[in-house]
Amino acid sequence: MSNFGFTDLRLVNPYDLAFREARSAVRSHYILEQARVCASVAEAIADAHLVIGTTAARSKDQRGHRDLHAPLYPLEAAAQLVVEQPPQHTVALLFGSEKFGLSNEQMSHCHWLLHIPTRDEHASMNLGQAVAICLYELRRNPAREAQRFPSPDLLSGENRERFTALLLEALHLSGYVPQRASASAELKLRRLILRLGLPASDAETWLGMLRQILWKLKQE
Repeated sequence: MSNFGFTDLRLVNPYDLAFREARSAVRSHYILEQARVCASVAEAIADAHLVIGTTAARSKDQRGHRDLHAPLYPLEAAAQLVVEQPPQHTVALLFGSEKFGLSNEQMSHCHWLLHIPTRDEHASMNLGQAVAICLYELRRNPAREAQRFPSPDLLSGENRERFTALLLEALHLSGYVPQRASASAELKLRRLILRLGLPASDAETWLGMLRQILWKLKQE
């Protein structure tokens, strides 16, 4: 919770010994110290406008004894619906116990349910990991995904020609490309170099390496 900026933790009948010991968590002990311990789910969500339950089930075949009466969304869709809620609305994300998950009675408090996409053979997740993944998705800002490092400038036409000429000469001298096939080889080489997308900042390094290779080949 602390990693992703969430601080309002509410626990329903937690195992007291483990809960008290967990308060020593590095840099996030304040969340546990301020956590509200409630006697029931109803008490824990009393001020929530929207309650979202979590479940490993995502199809009729996986529901088992669960009565998934509420709409069920994958995490990505659920997170988007949460983001679209009015800012004055309190949203509660409800997790079940590590061993059993949410019961039918607990699910009855939920407006809808979400699941984390996992492989069919192993749908259930460790509780702490499930919480982290859900909170990450809620905090994730899709607009930031477009903020990438700028693409490097590519080789100029002049440097690309120099690179092509030097490489082709090295291939001829090494015997990799016979002289009689130079026209078709040059065509293929140009296409290859274009696909490589060599950055302009590496131009002198590549040209220097090719000159050294040519010098060595010519010495033999």
